[in-house]
Amino acid sequence: MSESGESLPVLEYLRRQLAGELRPGDTTHMRYPTAISQLLGFHIVEVGEGTASVRVEVDPARHGNQQGTVHGGFLVELADAAIGTAHSTLMRHGESFTSIDLRATFLRPVWSDTLVAVARPSHSGRTITHYACDILRSDGKPAATVTSVVMTLRGEQAAGR
Repeated sequence: MSESGESLPVLEYLRRQLAGELRPGDTTHMRYPTAISQLLGFHIVEVGEGTASVRVEVDPARHGNQQGTVHGGFLVELADAAIGTAHSTLMRHGESFTSIDLRATFLRPVWSDTLVAVARPSHSGRTITHYACDILRSDGKPAATVTSVVMTLRGEQAAGR
């Protein structure tokens, strides 16, 4: 909770977290870090209004497929985490969201590397927002691009989510 005893907006909470300025009792209505991000080693490295960048260290011994490269599903999960973080920065109390479409295009293989997924809205409406997310290798080249459509839920639709 903030000094006023209320939970913080998601964007403010994440900005404080990144700056190392979270205070005891600071909370937000969304869960950070998320359980899946902790499990997979994802780290938010940048946030803005409707934008986010998420980083992860990958190695085929841990994240690999049959060919010895990082599994495409792992890349999609990384992009989904960045897109979800980006959209969560727009959520007010009593709002939640869900992905309704997700599409990936794989461009280059990845082996041991540091990846950063950079998510940004390409079109924002009142309820539906379209996102684009580039997953960049450490050499700056994109490994994949992911697009997603996210629906904001309000009222009864958001209850329990």
